[in-house]
Amino acid sequence: MKIGVAALVGGLLGVPGFLCFLLAFGTDYWLLASDDCGWFKQLRSTAYTVVQTNSTEASEVTNSSLSFLTLHHEGFFWRCLFQSDPSQHVLLAVLFTNQPRQKECIHGYLFPLPVAVGPVAHQIYDATAVFRGFWTMIIVLAVVASVTGGFLIVCAVPFISHKLYRVGGAFLITAACLFLVLVGLFILWKELVDVRQYILQERGRICPDAHLEAQYGWSFIVAVAGIPLILLSGILFYCIGRHLQKHI
Repeated sequence: MKIGVAALVGGLLGVPGFLCFLLAFGTDYWLLASDDCGWFKQLRSTAYTVVQTNSTEASEVTNSSLSFLTLHHEGFFWRCLFQSDPSQHVLLAVLFTNQPRQKECIHGYLFPLPVAVGPVAHQIYDATAVFRGFWTMIIVLAVVASVTGGFLIVCAVPFISHKLYRVGGAFLITAACLFLVLVGLFILWKELVDVRQYILQERGRICPDAHLEAQYGWSFIVAVAGIPLILLSGILFYCIGRHLQKHI
């Protein structure tokens, strides 16, 4: 009876934790940023002209779209820019129900953490490529470990297999630890790397005094919320496996 209650509690903790990990992996809101430099498409088409004009003309072009903010969000799969009303908070503006149809997006799965677009020799090339490589590897391993652990636990329930309980619990604990490292690496990147240079990139030349705000997004928050759930679930299932092994 006690084993059944413990398994039920472990499942109630593990299912939402597992869903949190999948949601964090599948959504592109790890990093959120807003700036008043102007709409990306407009500045991209006028950049060459603005560079050749004096500072007064450049200021006029930049100020032409100050009534809107350019919002930036990205994750493992996509990196997107879109225009938003400055009166709306960035966390609310990136919700699916609030986003406009017109968005500028590029594939981001090869660049899970911000990387400069362009050749390596470019002056804004991000030198943290190795760091991002570890981030990529860890997020994939964490998701695989959580899926494997969940599958083993599901198989262990009908057969009451102490080996499957122990191995499944170990996989869940591993997934929680990997996501903890993943979150830690992301915090280090955001706090130590020049996020402003990455977000603005070429637009930064046109708007050297642009105001930019960068913060953690919904995907990051969901990942953090899932870590203790998966960790406790993994510990419970591992202890169940040890208990069954001693009493068989």
